[in-house]
This record gives sequence, C-alpha cells and structure tokens, in this order.
Amino acid sequence: MTISPKIQCTIEDQVATITLNRAEKLNALDLEMLSALEETARAIEQDRSVRVVVLTGAGDKAFCAGADIKAWSALRPLQMWSDWVRQGHRTFDQLARLRQPLICALNGIAFGGGLELALTADLRLASAHAQFAFPEVTIGTVPGWGGTRRLPALVGPARAKEMILTGKRVDTETASQWGLVNEVVPAQGLMNRASELANQIAKNASVAVQLAKQIIDANEAGAGAAFESLAGALAATTEEGREGVAAFLEKRPPRFS
Repeated sequence: MTISPKIQCTIEDQVATITLNRAEKLNALDLEMLSALEETARAIEQDRSVRVVVLTGAGDKAFCAGADIKAWSALRPLQMWSDWVRQGHRTFDQLARLRQPLICALNGIAFGGGLELALTADLRLASAHAQFAFPEVTIGTVPGWGGTRRLPALVGPARAKEMILTGKRVDTETASQWGLVNEVVPAQGLMNRASELANQIAKNASVAVQLAKQIIDANEAGAGAAFESLAGALAATTEEGREGVAAFLEKRPPRFS
C-alpha cells in the first residue's frame, strides 16, 4: 500500500511499517507527505489484519528534520492556518488516534515537526545517535503540530519549556532519562528491536490492546490544537517570523529586533 513515493507502507505478519521516504531532504515534511500520511493512517485504521504500526524514516541520518521550510515559508497567513497547520493537525491526530499501537523507530534526528510526529506514537525507540529539538523559536515561530500539547504531557511542563524556549538539542541519553524515548538501541539493531516489540504486542489479544490504548489516551485534551493553529498563523505575520525564515534560507544568523 503506497499512496505517495515519499510515504511507503508495507504490511507483514499483522504489522504495518510506514516509512518517510525522502532521505535526500532528511525526510522533511511537505503537504504531499502530510496528506499521504493521513490517507495511509486511515487505510490502516480500517484494515482489520493490522494489529501494530511501526513508523520510521529512510536513511541513517534522520527520522524527520521537521517541516520543509521552503514548502511553508512562502504561504500567506490564511494559507498557513487553513492548509499547512490544519493539515498537520489532521494528519498527526489521525496517527495518534489509531486504534492500533504505534511504535516510532527514530533512526536519526527528530526536529520540530519531526519530533511532533514522533510524539504521536505510543512508544518511541531511538538509535544511539539520534537527537531531538524544537528549534522553532530560533526562526521566529512556534511548534505548530501538537508539540506544545504532547511534549508537556510526556516529559512535564518544565522539561517541555526547556526544550521549546531554548531550541536546544537533546541527546538520546537525556531523552531516555526524561521519558521522551522508551529505549535507546544501536542503530544497526533499531528496526529489529521495533519488529520484536511490534510482534510481542501483536501476539496479544487485539481488542484488549486497543481498548487499553484508548483508555490511557482518554485523558488527552484537544484545545491545544486550536491555540497552536492561531499562534502559527500569527507568528507568520510578524517581522521576526519573516526575518527568521530569511536568515535560514540565506544561511546567516537571524537579526531579531
């Protein structure tokens, strides 16, 4: 089941594996990928043969470097809200609400939207060289696809603020200590460990597993999505937002006034 060349999906032994297939761009997300991810998640949701889902990225450098800045930097504020941010929320919420458990195999960096994508998973495994960051404030914007909601729920408000307000990178040792990832695995064994864990879950009673997941997830609130949509649209209209994007594209330090 492949909806887009940039998003590959295979199903074997009751386990669906979704791969972000844009290694040359560090698997950065564009609208085509977001739409394909949403459609793939919907198809998996309806496939009664699938009991567990594994999400990973192509290559060995990045799970996902985040949103493709060239894809969104040219959008007008209304487009930013109506197309980019809302599509991201639809896609990520679809993945987070999958009835099947979702395991994310982080084969490299997960920055910005890439980390937000990883946060939709129920379990996260990381290769030893992976790194994590929310660098949005360094280019004059904010996390826009659930990061301000899902990260505090996982690591606590203080740790979330430390990451989001500084934009700093976090290594796998720190991520493990904070509970951001469940396990750190040598790179060459990452997918084997993900498959092992997926098969372990798949052997259990599927309805019980899915019900347990839904019960645990029932405490999540959805109000943060609306605030992030508005904040993302607002940030795109500011001088700092335009300067941050221009500095990134011109490969120079930003000059925030």
